[in-house]
Amino acid sequence: MVTVTFSGRREGRAPLTWGQRLMWRAVHLMGDSQTFLSCPWVLPVYGRRDLGSVLHALRVLLERHESLRTTFAPTPEGPVQRVGRGGELTVDLVEAGEERALRVAERVAGELGRTAFVHDRDLPLRCAVVLKNGRPTALALAFSHLAVDFQALNTLSEEWKALLRGEKLPPAEWQPMDQAAAEREEPYPARSAKSVRYWHSVLADGPLDVFDHPPHEAEDPRFIEVGMESVALAVAAERLAERWTMRTTNVLLAACATVLAVASGRPRAVMQLVHSNRRDARTRAMVGTVEQDGLFVLDLPDTDFAAACRASQRGALRAYRNAHYDPFEMQAMREEIGRRRGQEPDLDAFFNDRRTSGTWPGLPPVGRDEDVAPLTEKTRTYVTNAWPGVRFKAFFTVVSAPDTGKLSLIVDTAYLPSGIAEAMLRGVEALLVRALTEDVPMSAVPEVCGIGHYTGRPD
Repeated sequence: MVTVTFSGRREGRAPLTWGQRLMWRAVHLMGDSQTFLSCPWVLPVYGRRDLGSVLHALRVLLERHESLRTTFAPTPEGPVQRVGRGGELTVDLVEAGEERALRVAERVAGELGRTAFVHDRDLPLRCAVVLKNGRPTALALAFSHLAVDFQALNTLSEEWKALLRGEKLPPAEWQPMDQAAAEREEPYPARSAKSVRYWHSVLADGPLDVFDHPPHEAEDPRFIEVGMESVALAVAAERLAERWTMRTTNVLLAACATVLAVASGRPRAVMQLVHSNRRDARTRAMVGTVEQDGLFVLDLPDTDFAAACRASQRGALRAYRNAHYDPFEMQAMREEIGRRRGQEPDLDAFFNDRRTSGTWPGLPPVGRDEDVAPLTEKTRTYVTNAWPGVRFKAFFTVVSAPDTGKLSLIVDTAYLPSGIAEAMLRGVEALLVRALTEDVPMSAVPEVCGIGHYTGRPD
């Protein structure tokens, strides 16, 4: 175990940014399950570096980015972020032994994230250096989501590479305290009001629940994560995106939303879409939490899945344009709708694409004229426990993996049994693979996907 001592340029106290406010509410709603919001991350050590140079690069990151030396606390005026100028970070040293160092680092990062952060006292990151024969090979980290989002993690990764190359980085000019101050001045309040109006227009008369059927007896554990690893999914998504001139995210979002609509027995899917919110040039290199949820709506067309993808693209753009808002104002609007309608709208359906580039750079070679369908024989699905306090009814995540399409679905088994959840993932794959070779009419989607309207009653 070693200690990294750091001293930044400034200290201070400020209200939370809108992104931090969203995470603050989520942390407190999840209670003991807030570790779902921890962000494990691995920074490989490039080249033959000694421990001193690795710890120096870590210290530079701590001193550059105020979010990494910030604690968060409630006050009578609302939650605040408190940036410390200096301090110490304890770093564990872990010897990889005979195992692959990066695999050990991934495991250690996951373990570091399984303990909840005490946000008014702890630094928002934990760290270990993984050694191979005494030489550092990777940094294993776990961050609080109050301090970083996935775009921020990518920024840290790029800076880490530069620091290990010996480069001198320009100052990090825009910090979360600056963002919090900016959000109190125009045009941010007007932008928030516009987003709240858009959400209100969807929620005021929309369905109050994700599913019409009441909860049934849940499985044990109640909340599970079903995962799928599918090269066929990735190849099909890339080919369809190229054919229809859109991002693979839009293709995957359309397929997931279509499958959710079929399972819920509705012609419309309403989901929260996690968005990076980095349109402002000042925030693009900021290490902090900027991402928020957009409200995505897909009305299934009468024609075919290609039309659904185009409609999904338009719906995603609307969601992105209305995904920057004061979460406290948004929650007040939802509570007002709840008082008027007797129940707040249930928005426990999500889609999140965690990939950095929207591609899979390490996919095995597949000829452009090669039939993708046989690749589905190698698709693997699996079930793991989820967190008891996550409260998601359906949460699709495109997981970052370079060599395979990795899609997961967290479900509340009181509404969607594990077998139905697995069928939904397989249905996404089947829909994309079939769309490569033929126009899929929307009327044929249930048959192609192998799922139908799930009513909660046994057949």
